[in-house]
Amino acid sequence: MAGLKPTEEQLAYASLLDLGRKIGFIGLVITFIIYLFQLLPSYIPPNELLSYLKLNLHDYLEKTGIQQGWYWVTMLKYSDFLPFLPICFLPFVTIFCFFRILPILLKKGDKVYVLLSIIQILILLLAASGFLRVGH
Repeated sequence: MAGLKPTEEQLAYASLLDLGRKIGFIGLVITFIIYLFQLLPSYIPPNELLSYLKLNLHDYLEKTGIQQGWYWVTMLKYSDFLPFLPICFLPFVTIFCFFRILPILLKKGDKVYVLLSIIQILILLLAASGFLRVGH
């Protein structure tokens, strides 16, 4: 396999993925610092957190009044919900990477990979939307 060079689209995908990873990590560090130093109030006070960690998901949601799905977006005024932003951003980096390589694939006339990339984008967006549900 020696001598194989990455393609233009592989380099574009990888460089954007690396940038997204770095941004996501920095976001996680910043939001953790905000929580750690209580620069914003937390929804669940840190001194009560351990009592909630032993609960199963159903009991945790019931006792805290937190709803499943994208409800967390409405809770971003609390420091313990801020880390959801970079956590949620990281999977979207893959979608951005597919959008990034589409022009390259179109320029090369690689219709199969264009179609596969579009399908992948649509599947990832559908999965992130919350329309697909497992369980109750």
